[in-house]
Parts: sequence; structure tokens; C-alpha cells
Amino acid sequence: MEKIAAGQDSLLQISGDIVACRQCARLVAWREEAARVKRASYRDETYWGKPVTGFGDPNALLWIIGLAPAAHGGNRTGRVFTGDRSGDFLFRSLYETGWARYPTVWGEADGQELFGAWISAAVRCAPPANRPTPEEFSRCRPFLEREFRQLPNVRSVLVLGAQALREWIFLMREKSLPVFRKMPAFSHGLKVVFPDPYPRLFVSYHPSQRNTQTGLLTKDMMCRLLSEIRDSAGSIGEACPS
Repeated sequence: MEKIAAGQDSLLQISGDIVACRQCARLVAWREEAARVKRASYRDETYWGKPVTGFGDPNALLWIIGLAPAAHGGNRTGRVFTGDRSGDFLFRSLYETGWARYPTVWGEADGQELFGAWISAAVRCAPPANRPTPEEFSRCRPFLEREFRQLPNVRSVLVLGAQALREWIFLMREKSLPVFRKMPAFSHGLKVVFPDPYPRLFVSYHPSQRNTQTGLLTKDMMCRLLSEIRDSAGSIGEACPS
């Protein structure tokens, strides 16, 4: 993907480029097949069936990075972490800690708004079995890099899952290999403070249904982590609803 100077780019331009992307034949075929066949419970809905863009506050202090849209979640609704139980869990937690306007989400017309947060996925298309290949991660990484350059106020990054952690470290190694040479050992609640100007890193289990139903990740755990990030990021009270 061609490098684009930060001054020539914008979040709107990035979103347009993401939606138009057809670089990965396997992902294109899978996302479009899922949108055509549909899940029975959504048979009357029109699926998005395209790559899913980032969502949130352009003045974000917190950048949240997940893995990829779900075939019948974001690939259906057109918004990251929307339309499945992972999204329900995440947005409820964001709402209870003051980062989101509403506790529930269902699609682009739901009026949801984030306060001081931006959400992205490491891979923008729904992958078969939720397992992107290394090549697919690599092709999507420039979108993360471009978003990062357009989110100049970010002070903290929250990665959801081990693969999101790996992708963020890979991305940051392009900026400073000496600082990010070591891959942090994955564990929920991990916090790593890097030297300025790099944001603090926070790590969570992914809010997959498997993790939340087994109790590996609870809402209290996620809310405590989001509250800690909120406290460490400084005052965002003016951006939050009264």
C-alpha cells in the first residue's frame, strides 16, 4: 500500500480506502459469502459485507484495537464491535465507565457515540474461523498506521487479545525498534509505560463469547481496566455526557 503523508490524509479518507479495499482474495470471498448466505436470524437484513472502518471520537485519548469483524456482527452491521455478544459486552463496559453514550449498539442508526475513545480492528474484514493469516494482518497494518497518525491525542492503547497486542507492537516497531523490540508477555491487566511520545499500553483478554461465558473475562474486570485507563489518561470529563 502506498505511503500517504499525514498532512494529506484524514480519518474520512482512511475510512473510504478501507471500505474500497479488496487486497485479500480469501477475505473478500468470505465476507461476501457470509453477506449473501446470511444467518437465519438475520435473513431479512441487508448485510454490510465490506471491510469495517474505525469508529469513535477523532480527539480520542484512548485507542482500542480488536482482532477483526465477526461474519454476522460487524460484517452485518458495518460497525466494529457491533451486532454480536462481544460488541454488547464491550459497549456496556464502555458505557458504565463513561466512554460511550449508550449501553447498547445495533448499527449505524443507533446514535451511539464515544467520548475520548476510538475503536479499530487489526484486520478489517471478517476472516474464516476468526483466524486471519500473517499476510492478511500485514496488508491491513498500514490502515492502523494511518489511523494512528490521525489520532494525535491518544495517550493510551488498549489491545483486546494476544493477536491485537502483537499487531500493535509490530506497528510500533516501525516507529522505534529499540523501544518496542521486546514483545510483552500477554496477560490481562498488563500495563506498560513507554517513553514519550509513545502511548501507554494496556492489555485485556478479548471479549469473545468464549472468554466472557467461561468467566475468563468479566464485566467487572473490563470496567476496572477501563476506569484505570480513564484515570491515567487525564481529564476527559468535558467530553463525557452529564
